[in-house]
Amino acid sequence: MIRDQETLNQLIDVIEKFVREKLVPAEQQLAEEAYLPGDLLEEMKALGLFGLTIPEEYGGLGLTMEEEILVAIELGRTSPAFRSIMGTNNGIGSAAVVFNGSEEQKQKYLPKYASGEWISCFCLTEPEAGSDAASLRTTARLEGDHYILNGTKRYITNAAVADTFNVMARTNPDIKGAHGISSFIVEKGSPGISLGAIDKKMGQAGSLTCDVIFEDCPVPAKNLIGNEGEGFITAMKVLDRGRLHISGVSVGVAERLIKDALEYATQRKQFGVPLSDQQLIQAMFADSQTETYAARCMTIETARKRDNGENVSTESSACKLFSTEMVGRVADRAVQIHGGAGYMSDFAVERFYRDVRLFRLYEGTSQIQQLIIAKNMIKGVR
Repeated sequence: MIRDQETLNQLIDVIEKFVREKLVPAEQQLAEEAYLPGDLLEEMKALGLFGLTIPEEYGGLGLTMEEEILVAIELGRTSPAFRSIMGTNNGIGSAAVVFNGSEEQKQKYLPKYASGEWISCFCLTEPEAGSDAASLRTTARLEGDHYILNGTKRYITNAAVADTFNVMARTNPDIKGAHGISSFIVEKGSPGISLGAIDKKMGQAGSLTCDVIFEDCPVPAKNLIGNEGEGFITAMKVLDRGRLHISGVSVGVAERLIKDALEYATQRKQFGVPLSDQQLIQAMFADSQTETYAARCMTIETARKRDNGENVSTESSACKLFSTEMVGRVADRAVQIHGGAGYMSDFAVERFYRDVRLFRLYEGTSQIQQLIIAKNMIKGVR
């Protein structure tokens, strides 16, 4: 559901130019320093990238799902770590406030997220809990007009630079599943918050993750998002969108990898001819192009269905499963096409090979997507 094609085209053109002229040249610096240069951060804010999905009345761009996918594809043509810094403001870090927050919460937080003045993060995963809500151990105990939070969150993206933490905590210990979990906005500087060391990851240097520890951390009761017991359920509402967004990013990365591999293969010669003339190399290109095109089509089609108000739980999981697995295969082929050079850090393909591995883990692992798809299929015939 594209509302204004001309305006969208202008936005896409601006982002494409920004990615090509500013972000791609800075990829190696980001990988080596694991730090986003301040000037690029300010340009991202000025372009409105921190408020892509936040409603216009709160300072965002209010993109439809289809529009967001087209933007995600463009952002996917560079290091995923660039997208990560503003990803939580557009997704799980702000969505609970958009969907279920009070008007006071929306007025206070959403404009700051949209402008990039504040960075949000989403605190669900724990040392012993990820996709399994029943295992969540962080607690929130109501005392007067405050909740007291205790627990540890793990692998929290942007926690090291976050101004607010959207925290999932169990408010009803008698309910072991999702219905006992509530969501809170916790501001940086609140007593009882501490951060662990920055995680050393396989890839996506510059996307900062770390533990967040809450020890008798007081949170005003007014910072409860919605009602008690609604936190996890509200968070799940945003997963269709988040999974489609990652699918779009995967398509963009795959298209970048194909482009880089084509440039290399047409210049590098073996047996007296360019690599691109070798039929087995051509087969890898053909497979990569076909799978990327399939992922693009299914993701955009599902986005349109969602914009039309249809339930796309199965389709969004199918997109996420196929697209993230697809980009892993494309990255593998790109390394193979580069040969020994593809194993060297001199070429971006080596970095992307490591970066894309995370796509199959967050926003629900590939195995979780398989379970969702299968369960929805079985429900449909019962």
